[in-house]
Amino acid sequence: MGVVLNLDEKKNQQASIQKLVDLTKADMGRVNALILSKAGSDVEMIPEVANHLISSGGKRLRPMMTLAAAAMFGYEGEGHVQLATSVEFMHTATLLHDDVVDESDLRRGKSTARMIWGNQASVLVGDFLLGQAFKMMVDVGSLDALDVLATSASVIAEGEVMQLAAAKNMETTEDEYLAVIKAKTAALFSAAAEVGPIIADAPRAQRLALRSYGLNLGLAFQLIDDALDYGGSAADLGKNVGDDFREGKITMPLLLSYRRGSEEERAFWKSSIEQGNNDDEALQKAIGLMTKHGSIADTVQRARHFGEIARDALAPLPQSPQKDALIDVIDFCISRVN
Repeated sequence: MGVVLNLDEKKNQQASIQKLVDLTKADMGRVNALILSKAGSDVEMIPEVANHLISSGGKRLRPMMTLAAAAMFGYEGEGHVQLATSVEFMHTATLLHDDVVDESDLRRGKSTARMIWGNQASVLVGDFLLGQAFKMMVDVGSLDALDVLATSASVIAEGEVMQLAAAKNMETTEDEYLAVIKAKTAALFSAAAEVGPIIADAPRAQRLALRSYGLNLGLAFQLIDDALDYGGSAADLGKNVGDDFREGKITMPLLLSYRRGSEEERAFWKSSIEQGNNDDEALQKAIGLMTKHGSIADTVQRARHFGEIARDALAPLPQSPQKDALIDVIDFCISRVN
């Protein structure tokens, strides 16, 4: 069961990242070649596990952001390709680690690496990809870019631990949850956008503008993911609808429903999330309560809010095709709830 959200239908139908894809097509070809090269190893299992996820159809939004952000400020070197590949490796590593922590069975509609090769292999191959990412950052030779990406790696790990600490805790506040997703998801979006102007030697104000854009886009992106888990489809998600509920994950729609509910409803949430009574019947009741309290729609509205902050962050920058493409990314991220 799911709640189909259809907000601003006309706008949603038009939202696309095609401009970004077109602008970065040539460089993404080089990124994809470098991904395959750097995922290689004499240890047979490493490329098997890495390529299982790398080839599973992700949009590669983050590395495209890095390429576009560098081009926006006139960068003409080679480092943006290596940094974009580093960003994608960091993202892939976090997915491998996430699936182990969350005990997930599906990722992008396919069995997770942990289901095929086991948890140990997933964690260790994720570590290998992180190592390769840092080697490429060093090769670029920008200490500022290395600092931004290394800091984001540390922040992402902190976010994972924060999420673990908040797991199945219905008393988690909205502010605490936003801190988790700011670290776990938005930090890499922010770093991916910021390293572009860094290697292009753009002024500090423009670097900060891209940092803010990426951070707020990342928050919007995760909140839409939260809404889709209860209001989307398995095809949209690449996983089963309601997986967050079954795994006892604290997400925004769930938090809003818990806080707005009656004592009886809050008892249901505690039973479902904290005690694991989360079968299909409980999922249907959960979605019903979210509909009653407007929790999914309000999660989308919060995502729109952060999307507008991202849009405003880019507003002072000179007009360019890359700027237009990055603005389209905001609309695309929100439009996933069509």
